[in-house]
Amino acid sequence: MKRLWAPWRMPYLKKSQPKSCIFCVKTKQNDDRANLILYRGRHAFAMMNLYPYSNGHLLVSPYRHVGSIEDLDPATLTDLMRTAQRALRAVRLVFKPDAFNLGINQGREAGAGIESHVHLHVVPRWNGDTNFMPVLTDTRVIPEHLESSYDKLLPLFQIARRKIKVKR
Repeated sequence: MKRLWAPWRMPYLKKSQPKSCIFCVKTKQNDDRANLILYRGRHAFAMMNLYPYSNGHLLVSPYRHVGSIEDLDPATLTDLMRTAQRALRAVRLVFKPDAFNLGINQGREAGAGIESHVHLHVVPRWNGDTNFMPVLTDTRVIPEHLESSYDKLLPLFQIARRKIKVKR
């Protein structure tokens, strides 16, 4: 019998909802690697999802703490989407997915895990990537460790990072 090993899932299963906003807290810290932050733009940033649906699942978020894209000014909204474009390019080059799901869940009933800070999910998909695990056990099999994925994606974002001066 083969074993599925996903040790990063246990802290999530044991953890209650965070009292503070992870997007606000992590961007104020100076440890992008530990926080899985790949890119910082003027108004938005990209980070890896700590509990991904698939390898290369990224989150793109504005620095501004708002719950809806309706509350974003045009410059922030533009930077959010440009950061999503960078995320798509990087994931496409590294993981070579067949397709992507892009989504913004606004509100708990829509599936937002962090409903007070709007963010966009960039989820790479492959032909045949759906199997019995999510259906029967609500478990996803992630074949590569987050740190390995981070190391593969970071150089692509560093090229873009050098071209943009970050304003906070």
